[in-house]
Amino acid sequence: MELEKIISQIEEQKNLPNLNLSIKSKTEAFTHKLFYTLFDKQTPVKDNLMELGMDFEVLAKLVCWEPGSPCQDIWKDYLEMLPGILEKLNLDAQAIAKNDPAANSVEEVYLSYPGFYAIATYRLSHELYKFGLPLVPRLMTECAHSTTGTDINPGAKIGNSFFIDHATGVVIGETAVIKDNVKIYQGVTLGALTVNRTLRNVKRHPTIESNVTIYANATILGGETVIGENSVIGGNVWLTKSVPKNSMVSHTPQISIKNAAHK
Repeated sequence: MELEKIISQIEEQKNLPNLNLSIKSKTEAFTHKLFYTLFDKQTPVKDNLMELGMDFEVLAKLVCWEPGSPCQDIWKDYLEMLPGILEKLNLDAQAIAKNDPAANSVEEVYLSYPGFYAIATYRLSHELYKFGLPLVPRLMTECAHSTTGTDINPGAKIGNSFFIDHATGVVIGETAVIKDNVKIYQGVTLGALTVNRTLRNVKRHPTIESNVTIYANATILGGETVIGENSVIGGNVWLTKSVPKNSMVSHTPQISIKNAAHK
C-alpha cells in the first residue's frame, strides 16, 4: 500500500477534533506540582501557586471546548479550598501512622505510602469534579491509579481520616460514599451491581458508614448497600446487601489439606 494512502486512511479516522493527548501529560505535571506545593518543605508555596494558576489556565482552555464554559474562573475558588484540603490530608496521614504498626513516622507515610498518595490525589481532584471541570479530575486520579494501582473515582464522597493500607487493587466507584475513620485494605472493591449507561445519574455504589474496617479482597456492590457503622468486613467477602451497625461479616472457605503419604 502506498504511504500516501496509509496516511489518508489514518487521518480520516482521526475524527475527534478535541482529542489532544497533551491534556494528559499537562494534567500529570499539574498534579505532581500541586502535590509538591502542599507537602514538600523545600518547595516555595507562593511561586508554585502562581505557576499552578498559569498551568490551570492552559488546561482549562484545552478541556473546556463547549461554548460559554466558565472553566477558567474556577481557579480562584479552588485556590481558597487548598488549605482545607490539606487539613483533611494531614488527618489521613495521621490516621495511617496511628493505625499501621509498620509506619515509623508520619513523614514515611507522606513519602512512601501509595494509599496516602491515592487519597491525596483523590481529594485534590474531587473539588475540581464538584465544579464540573471536564476531564482533568479523572486524569488526576488516573495519575494515582497508574502509580499505585488504586482507582478512586473523583466523584466519590470520602470523609475524614481515611486509611487505605497497601492500596494495590482498591477500586472505589463514582457514587460511593465513605464516612469518617474508615479503614480499607488491598484489593477491596466498592462497585456497582451492573454496568449500564442508563444508570449514569443514579447512585450505583455502596455507602460505608463511620468506623468501618474492610479487609483484603472484599467486594461490596450496589447503590442501596449500606455497611453500618463500627462494622468489620472480613477478607474475600462478597456483599450485595446492607448490614446493620456493629456487624462482623466473614467468609469461611472450605479448605482441604491432604497429608503426604507416610513412608
